[in-house]
Amino acid sequence: MNVWKPLALVSMAGLVASVCIQTASAEDMCHGQHHMQAALEHFKAARAELDHAEHNKGGWRDRAIQSADVALRETNNGCAFADTH
Repeated sequence: MNVWKPLALVSMAGLVASVCIQTASAEDMCHGQHHMQAALEHFKAARAELDHAEHNKGGWRDRAIQSADVALRETNNGCAFADTH
């Protein structure tokens, strides 16, 4: 029996479980802050669309990606602050 196939399947299952747990804990960051949570989801969706966009559009796509990253970070910071105050 080939040992590598079961090992690969178990490793993949562990990776998927790890990503799911991290995603779930990130989504729970805005406890009871439905608008902030919605903003996070929209920023994530926008960031994903920018990643799939073709061409750089004269540098504007890269700037939009940087802005989306800042928006995600700042929204997460706002949620964390509200959770502690």
